[in-house]
Order: sequence, then structure tokens, then C-alpha cells
Amino acid sequence: MIVDYIDAHRDRYGVDPICAVLGEHGLPIAPSTYYAAKARGPVSDTDWADAHAANTVHELFVANRGLYGVRKLWHAMKHAGHEVGRDQVGRLMRLCGITGAVRGKRRTVTTTADATAARHPDLIDRQWGVPARPDQWWVADFTYTWTLAGFVYTAFCVDVYSRRILGWRVMSTKATPLVTSVLEQAVFTRRRTDFRFTTTGLVHHSDAGSQYTSLTFTEALRDSGIAGSIGSVGDALDNALMESAIGLYKTELIDRHKSWTGRAEVERETASWVHWYNTTRLHSSLGYLSPVGYENRYRDTVTSIAEVA
Repeated sequence: MIVDYIDAHRDRYGVDPICAVLGEHGLPIAPSTYYAAKARGPVSDTDWADAHAANTVHELFVANRGLYGVRKLWHAMKHAGHEVGRDQVGRLMRLCGITGAVRGKRRTVTTTADATAARHPDLIDRQWGVPARPDQWWVADFTYTWTLAGFVYTAFCVDVYSRRILGWRVMSTKATPLVTSVLEQAVFTRRRTDFRFTTTGLVHHSDAGSQYTSLTFTEALRDSGIAGSIGSVGDALDNALMESAIGLYKTELIDRHKSWTGRAEVERETASWVHWYNTTRLHSSLGYLSPVGYENRYRDTVTSIAEVA
């Protein structure tokens, strides 16, 4: 320790000169800091343990994009093998001076309905707890972000069972290709990772925006063998799970930046956030697992049952 080094040489050189030399060699310490440390006395084992635990909490906080509050950091600590209480995590967060992101209440309306377009029936009917496996229901929507180059639009497709983002796209226009490309990416994601994937029985649910009721998108669903489902116009409850995912996207990424330069920056940062969201972020609705972890647990369970049978 620096304090011990100064103690060993202070009688020969003096505290102030030693501090000056240490500062010149990249180890800055003010004489007042040295005397304050001497006045406090030796650090107790409890204080050392607190310091190490606080450092671990801070490292996990930073690793998770500075977003986790007490509850999720507590679960993150448990996942990392540290058995500490929730109240202790809160105390350590206060020691570090860190707080999680607070999600605001917002309703972003991007829907422009085409009253003349044919619409799929509502096959979901707000029963978001029904899916018992991946690829039973998908939900989709898009939102906008203001950048210095104008508005850009980000569309998503999410698996209701696992909350996994299967497809996403950032474009400078909210025309139909924005949503059809996301559907194509979602299908490709599944086929790339699971040769057994089939769209049989799969329902794609969205709001009644003109992009989702367009002939082009309807044909894309039909060509993929996916049943379409449309909720009510402007009713957040009819696409509540997708609204929740977009709310997280806005809170955890978009709103944390003071300004965005343009589509390329939004696209780059969205890619990073989606990867973290799918593979690392703990979701309370999934028993504090990530979406990918939740799907893996489902597949492990199905495999075990099949082996027993």
C-alpha cells in the first residue's frame, strides 16, 4: 500500500517530498490523504469485504450497460455465484453511487391505419400467457427515434414465449419494407439455429398499421406459412407485450443518449443492445433468465422428457 510505503520512508525524506515523487511516477497521493488514512487507522476485515463486494456489484452494473436496479443486480450477483442478500446489494449500490434506469410511462403512436385495407382477425385476444413453447406467437411493431439527420424507424419481431427479439431493422422510412424485412430476418434466425423449425401453427400479431395490413406484408406472411393477427387500432393492450419491449428499448438505449447522429449510429447501438437483451439481460417474467437462456431451458426439458419416454 502507498500509505505503508510512505511510513517506511517518511523519517528519511519527509511526507510532502515522497508524495511529490510518487505523483511524478503515476501514483498521485496528497499529503492530506495520507494523514487522513493514518487518522482512520487500519482497515477492518469487514470494510475490506465490503470494498470487494461493492467492486463486484459495480463491475456487474457496468457489464449490464449501467441499467440494472437493486432487484436485477441481486439476481445477477446470484448468477455470478455471489450469495448476498437483496438489501446488501442495495447498500453496496449506494456505496458505489449507482442507480438503475427508471422506465417512464409513455405511449408512442406510430400506427397509421388504412381503413380500406382487409385485416386479419385478432387471434391473440390479449391472452399473453397462453404460449407454452417458442414459435407459437410472434408480435411485431416499430418505433421512431429523432436524430440529427432526421427521424429513423426501428422495427422488431419478438417471440411471446421467450421475449427473444428474432428480427429487427433500422430504416429512414417507415414504408412496408421496414416490417417485411424484419419478418424475413425472424424466419431466417430460427431456420439458421434450428433445422427442425417450422412455421406450422405460428401466429404473427401486430397492430393495424398500414404496413402490417398491406398486400405486400400479407403475401409475405402467406409465403412463410404464418397466420396473421391484427389487434385494435391505437389500443396498447392489444399488443401489450410488444409495447413493453419497445418501452425497454427506449428506456435502456434510446433515451440514454442526448442526441443521435443518424441511422448508422442507431443501427450500430441497436445491434449491441439486442445482443445483450437476448443473451444476457435478466427478465423477471422469465424467472430471471435471458431469452436465449429461457429457450435453452425449454429445449433441455423437452429433450429430457423425450429421452425418458
